[in-house]
Amino acid sequence: MYELVWTAGFTRAANKFVDQHRELRTKLAATLRDLENDPFQPHLRYHHLTGKLKVIQAVSITHSYRITLTVMITDKEIILLDIGGHGDVYR
Repeated sequence: MYELVWTAGFTRAANKFVDQHRELRTKLAATLRDLENDPFQPHLRYHHLTGKLKVIQAVSITHSYRITLTVMITDKEIILLDIGGHGDVYR
């Protein structure tokens, strides 16, 4: 099991995301729970980013919304960085 580390930026973005997308609250909670259990589950679509974001990974909430994160395998930590639309989190 991994520990989810909520950064201040992620906390702000998550609160804003939930306010704007109330219909996805349950899906977000399930995604975070699954991420905590095993970030490599196929339905999360875990993937490494490229270019200037190559040190960051992402998982999908839905086809349109992502969570960016960093997985620290040695410490079994997942540092949550941002949440939002595909174009927003890859800036």
